[in-house]
Amino acid sequence: MNYDKLLNVATELGCQLMAGGAEIYRVEESVFRLLSSYGLEGIEVFAIPNCLIVSITTPLEHPVTRMRRISGHGTDIELLERCNDLCRRLCQETPPPEVAQAQLAALLPQYRRYSRQKALAGYFLVPACFTPLYGGGIRDGICAGLAGFALGLCLLYGQKLIGGNRFFRTAICSAIGSLLALLLVQVGLGQNLDTITISVLMLLVPGMALTNAMREIMAGDVISSISRTAEAILTGTAIALGTVIALAIGQGL
Repeated sequence: MNYDKLLNVATELGCQLMAGGAEIYRVEESVFRLLSSYGLEGIEVFAIPNCLIVSITTPLEHPVTRMRRISGHGTDIELLERCNDLCRRLCQETPPPEVAQAQLAALLPQYRRYSRQKALAGYFLVPACFTPLYGGGIRDGICAGLAGFALGLCLLYGQKLIGGNRFFRTAICSAIGSLLALLLVQVGLGQNLDTITISVLMLLVPGMALTNAMREIMAGDVISSISRTAEAILTGTAIALGTVIALAIGQGL
């Protein structure tokens, strides 16, 4: 058996789980179960949000280790479901590493991705639907939807201009959404500035990251939980900073 290919499959599967927003214990357990199903021993799996290290010992007592750095991760429930399903099938069927590698390679092009038009529609509808929860009316919902649409344009098309730094990208996007909400209120289209602004900023709130951080604290993954908690705090700080700057500039003008 080609243990190098098998290790590559397990490592890549773990990276895809991590990229989809899986918890650390899910990533480590999935990789461990996959390698164990092939009869390997001496399996060590260590994962943090930006790195995955997998080590095995072959039947000839030869240690093999793979390390992958994960550049970015988000939340993709469908990718998680497909990766979990593939991991279960591989554990049950234990196909040759070449076949498993081909199945993993065919997984990514098959799962559904939403077009940018549908994503922009979601950026419009989500803050518009949040508005009634905060006591806003129809006009406030329309304003929140327009501001959310502008925020979505910034996230989808402005990444090259803004750059890859998540803190500054979040601050700039929150500033754009808040400033547009203020302008819409000042021209008389919207009524409640606070309601519109909060509804728009809900698009940037790191709810999934904070939830995973709490889960990992309870699971005992201290390093990962600290990393995710710091990420959530920095994201919240960026949202607040961008909003304050935008409102100060808008009111000054």
